[in-house]
Amino acid sequence: MTVPLRAALYLRVSTARQAEHDVSIPDQRKQGEAYCAARGYQLVETYVEPGASATNDRRPEFQRMIEAGASKPAPFDVVVVHSFSRFFRDAFDMEFYVRKLAKNGVRLLSITQEIGDDPIHQMMRQIMALFDEYQSKENAKHVLRAQKENARQGFWNGSLPPIGYRVVAAETRGAKVKKKLEIDPLHADTVRLIYRLALDGDGGSGPMGVKNIVSHLNRNRIFTRDGGRWGIGQLYRILTRRTYIGEHEFNKRSKSKELKPQSEVVTVEVPPLIDQATFDAVQAHLKARNPKVAPPRVVNGPTLLTGICFCGHCNGAMTIRTGKSGRYRYYACSIKARQGETGCVGQAIPMDKLDTLVAGYIEDRLLAPERLEEVLASVIDRRQNHAERRREHISELNKRAAEAELRLKRLYDAIEAGVADLDDPALKDRITGLKATRDQAQADALRAQTMLESATHQAVTPQMLRQFADTARKRMHLDGGGYRRDHLRLLAQRVEVEDKEVRIMGSKSNLLRTLVAISSSGVKSDSLGVPSFVPKWRRGWDSNPRYGLTPYNGLANQK
Repeated sequence: MTVPLRAALYLRVSTARQAEHDVSIPDQRKQGEAYCAARGYQLVETYVEPGASATNDRRPEFQRMIEAGASKPAPFDVVVVHSFSRFFRDAFDMEFYVRKLAKNGVRLLSITQEIGDDPIHQMMRQIMALFDEYQSKENAKHVLRAQKENARQGFWNGSLPPIGYRVVAAETRGAKVKKKLEIDPLHADTVRLIYRLALDGDGGSGPMGVKNIVSHLNRNRIFTRDGGRWGIGQLYRILTRRTYIGEHEFNKRSKSKELKPQSEVVTVEVPPLIDQATFDAVQAHLKARNPKVAPPRVVNGPTLLTGICFCGHCNGAMTIRTGKSGRYRYYACSIKARQGETGCVGQAIPMDKLDTLVAGYIEDRLLAPERLEEVLASVIDRRQNHAERRREHISELNKRAAEAELRLKRLYDAIEAGVADLDDPALKDRITGLKATRDQAQADALRAQTMLESATHQAVTPQMLRQFADTARKRMHLDGGGYRRDHLRLLAQRVEVEDKEVRIMGSKSNLLRTLVAISSSGVKSDSLGVPSFVPKWRRGWDSNPRYGLTPYNGLANQK
């Protein structure tokens, strides 16, 4: 009596859409079962892989089948596939797994490509695998070309959109529906909150880092889109994603997550959630907190201007040099110190002289209330515009919650009148969905209202400007002489030194946040958010009057 061979059937389609619409798996199953019956094989197991590429082995069912086929004793004698391309589309990997199964006495059989076991047929199988791999790469190339053109036209190529956006139908071309991104009012405010926390904090903490923002969101039960808890990597991607300023980058990374050349990246225009100035400020803030950019010895060192003082000739950092056995200390261009005048012609300046010059300018010129009002005028106007947009958003959320509540009332009325059946599963899902929409909209509206009220309470007044100027002057000085490094850096983030000129630069947004924090009641000086280092702050080689800090031209007289 002949014992029938035991067979395992492996079925696979490439995309989840094919699996969802039963394009190929039922047909593969039918042909596989008929094949086994015609040859007298005993079908002992069926492995179904819905929506997985055959270009790699990251397939759960495939790995489960290989693990079973390599175990001793093997539960089956042959693996049956519709074609070799269902098993693998990579010639090297296919041969690896075929030999792995063969070592345990398990053979691979194809329904549509029947070959034998002799060397010539093994070579034919390997040639078929090479053609399958080539065809897969050609298909991928054509698909990518079509997707890039679709992206150039401003359409969405699929996948889950970034939080704060949703996919909507834009137009129909033949039988195909083209889709675009639009702002999702239910989650857009969460993204805006994240950016606000990164720049301003929660009203008393100063600018918050990624970890603190994650803790704040999770502690206040502000969940992710799917109701989960926030993570550091997820939140960092939100803070650095250019999609939120209206520039979604398609084809940025390869399958191995490596960055592609910029020429391969297609920028898709989408509705912006965050304005450019806010985004740029967050990037500078993240860079300043990055330990790779600002080493601890620079951030925590005892010298007033270390890390923010640069040579105006070569843009190199100015570091501390000593003379006369350490009795004299100078700020000197680091490039000139290493390479001599062939590297840079910058000069060395006594440390005490430059510290006094910079601190004195900030005290006498910047910390004048009328000057502060002039510097901050445009930033305050921009904040007022943000507040107006936030009021409109709150109105939209309240309207959405009211609409959901009205629809729920209509459903309840229909149930009471006997028109609708409460046991209907579709009706239950509809009620659950409307409740979720209503509750989410109400929660988002409440959070946005709290943020708006907090911003309103922080309105800048002349009295606040005077209080800020007085407090900042006092806190800049140490009891035993010298200056407080942290408070000076709240007001200025970069100092450039040339032969007869010192340029002091800072950010209006940083200045406004410092003003609000240092003037708020109950905020201690040590609790203020202190920016550590903002490199390449100035956009050009001019004095950058846009930020309101005029260059100081008195260095020649200070020598």
